[in-house]
Amino acid sequence: MAEAADKPFAPAPMTGMTLAITAVALALGTFMQVLDSTIANVSIPTIAGNLGVSSSQGAWVITSFAVANGVSVPLTGWLMMRYGVVKTFVGSVLLFTAASFLCGISWNLESLIAFRILQGAFCGPMTPGSQALLIMIFAPQRRGTALAIWSMTTLVAPICGPILGGYISDNYSWPWIFLINVPVGLLCGLVCWRAMASRETPTRKIPVDRTGFMLLLIWVGALQVMLDTGKDADWFNSPAIVVETVVAIVAFIAWLIWELSEEHPIVDLSLFKSPNFALATLVYCLGFGVFFGNGLLLPLWLQTQMGYVATWAGLVAAPSGVVAVLLTPFAARLMNRVDARWTGTASLAAFALSFFMRSGYTPDASFSVLVMPMLVQGVAMSMFFVSMVTLILNDVAPDQVPQASGLSNFARLTAASFAASLATTIYETDASVHQTRLAEIMGPGDPALHAALAALQGAGLSAQQAFGAIVHQVSGQAFVMAALDFFRVSAWLIVLLIPCIWLTRKAMPGGHVAAAD
Repeated sequence: MAEAADKPFAPAPMTGMTLAITAVALALGTFMQVLDSTIANVSIPTIAGNLGVSSSQGAWVITSFAVANGVSVPLTGWLMMRYGVVKTFVGSVLLFTAASFLCGISWNLESLIAFRILQGAFCGPMTPGSQALLIMIFAPQRRGTALAIWSMTTLVAPICGPILGGYISDNYSWPWIFLINVPVGLLCGLVCWRAMASRETPTRKIPVDRTGFMLLLIWVGALQVMLDTGKDADWFNSPAIVVETVVAIVAFIAWLIWELSEEHPIVDLSLFKSPNFALATLVYCLGFGVFFGNGLLLPLWLQTQMGYVATWAGLVAAPSGVVAVLLTPFAARLMNRVDARWTGTASLAAFALSFFMRSGYTPDASFSVLVMPMLVQGVAMSMFFVSMVTLILNDVAPDQVPQASGLSNFARLTAASFAASLATTIYETDASVHQTRLAEIMGPGDPALHAALAALQGAGLSAQQAFGAIVHQVSGQAFVMAALDFFRVSAWLIVLLIPCIWLTRKAMPGGHVAAAD
């Protein structure tokens, strides 16, 4: 192992077919990890039924992965400094592949949860590792292309996950949602090791911050469990949720104090001393959180209120991924020529437009009407990730890229966890408010209500059936209004983020390299 961490490290960029094959292999690593965070979501009822447990118990298949992944992502920087970026990434891919195989052969819920914990823990370094390695193998002036390749995988995988998971569960058996990772993971690990073993980054024998790690484990674990189970437990009306919240807050404060005073912290929080890194990470997390919350709410609304099955709800969102994939190469070329603040602004503006368009949905909206805003969202997605990562890594020294990538990805995942919990809670609470207001308007003396009841009874319904039909209609309208409110507020939140981008420094291709030189 190389011990000279301060020695300049700048291997020559790859070229030709070697570059193309290695870039695809690195992208596959990211694709597997992001795909696995969503592919099981739609398969929970099937998994729970086959294992003889309730759906709420089956939900721990999701929670266990999220908690383990949330803890492992912040450790990426330390692991890569200690063992090197290449070894950490390849080792993570192979261990994740092994854990996927174990998930596929699980014999009961307990074993599946245990193996999902391993899977989540092992895959932590995969996304930031692939990001750092893609930047390393491309020339500095083509960093936009490298980030575009990474971005395409993070864009497509969350959309493919529910569709692929539903198809496999419906047509084959649920273990295959995990077993499909095995050949892909082995191929990815083999190709990456053969291509990049000689490009290992310098390492340092730094001590393990055990106290920092334990505090991190406690507060992230408590926070993730609280966010994942809060909705079903009625949030703070549940003593368990209150205890988890207190534990998370106390452990977080203790962890923060410890890490800021520790000589070799498990997470390098000194990166936030840079206003540029802090602001760019803030915009990245809030923007991604709004995007993630909307991505969760739309299929939920389509399935519960619009009568869409899971596959068709997924197909409504799919065009955004297709547009993003088609436009990302052009966005990469643009990123190599212009300031990332301009493309970042364009992406946020497109997100805002997409959400504003969704706020005009109606209960009888056709498939094409539902898809149009998703096409606009695809334009936003093609530029958002590339722009935000470029701004985050702007002026970050090459030897700090793994730490910066790991820290920003950890913040992004935490924002997504908050967004997932808040989106459904806000949606259902707002729907209750709208339903109450509609019920108040439709009082016993409302002539429109009496006319509707009379018309329904005239069509052959009993008085009770007629009243039930109207209540169902009112409930549906309340949920539609709640969804439209959510889309409208999301649009304005995105608009408010645009000025924050212009508080960061100008970001051109090769920014962190130039700053280090």
